[in-house]
Amino acid sequence: MAERIAGYDYGTDAVAVSPVTQDDLQLLKAATMFSDEDEQYLRKAGEILKDQVDQILDLWYGWVASQPHLVYYFTGPDGQPDARYLQAVRHRFGQWILDTCLRPYDQDWLNYAHEIGLRHHRTKKNQTDQVASVPHIPLRYLIAFIYPIGMTIRSFLEKKAESPEELDKMHQAWLKSVVLQVALWSYPYAKEGDW
Repeated sequence: MAERIAGYDYGTDAVAVSPVTQDDLQLLKAATMFSDEDEQYLRKAGEILKDQVDQILDLWYGWVASQPHLVYYFTGPDGQPDARYLQAVRHRFGQWILDTCLRPYDQDWLNYAHEIGLRHHRTKKNQTDQVASVPHIPLRYLIAFIYPIGMTIRSFLEKKAESPEELDKMHQAWLKSVVLQVALWSYPYAKEGDW
């Protein structure tokens, strides 16, 4: 599915097994109202979005760049944004869009969701790209990102949706998946027994 992307270790032994079980995942799906129909509409969304990934990332990166308190998490020791780091993350972020829509939510997907959480948390932040950036992204920003990542995708889906009903269903499926994934990414931030 992906060309070789630096640091993209999906489905490999470089990614630890998630402590979240498949049963836990099913309960989270139920809590977000994520259904088999949502999986079908995510696949349709993926077909629409796959040719627009760069435009989506341009929008998201432009927004982050306009927010000094967010771009801060990509700065180097000199306090300036690290362009190499931003670019490396961008490639994986683009693949995440496709993985969200087109991959089965199986054990490999669950493991990689856990890896994404670790890479935002002080546990593994900066290690993948071997950068000297801010060592931790606070959980509040992962949660807050649900809105811009969730809502801005609609205009990209709208470009090729066959009907308003299909657009709504694809967008709802995307929103549910983003909430589900942020819940998974939060695991490293919780104290033992609190997740």
